Amino acid sequence: MDATDLLRPGVLDGAVVAVTDEAAGAGLRDLGATTPTLAPAFPLDDDALAAAAGELGAVDAIVCDGCALYDLAGGGLPGLRAAADGCFAAARAVVNAAFIPAARGKIVLLAPDDTATAAALENAARTLSTEWARHGIVITCVHARARTDALVAFLCSPAGDYYSGCGFGEPS
Repeated sequence: MDATDLLRPGVLDGAVVAVTDEAAGAGLRDLGATTPTLAPAFPLDDDALAAAAGELGAVDAIVCDGCALYDLAGGGLPGLRAAADGCFAAARAVVNAAFIPAARGKIVLLAPDDTATAAALENAARTLSTEWARHGIVITCVHARARTDALVAFLCSPAGDYYSGCGFGEPS
């Protein structure tokens, strides 16, 4: 079952959802979203990320794939640091370049199936949702066990406006 089986086709028509990993955008594209990849600066070069985010133009949401970063770093503590730092750096770049000027935006953090890293990303979602709420920004975290293209698309859609500072699913 894919996102188009659960959500109305075209629910993301016209939406621009930046992704930090090309694979994270597949289900979003199936529902009509344009999914530019925030690259090649991702994950940790702040100046390059800011420049890349500025080149994206108007963005409605960003999906930060902490799973890919965790795996790239080899898991464990290096994976936790890569996922948490990389997701925050990417989100901050898009927030500053697109969301604050537009007074709206959505961030979906994808957490790996590692308890500590998932908790770090969920706590980041909770904290940042409070800090960035005044800019109309909503932030959620999706744990690997709950991750489906449909859930990520739902959170990026207008229906996702009602969820912020929460996590979906549980780490192992």
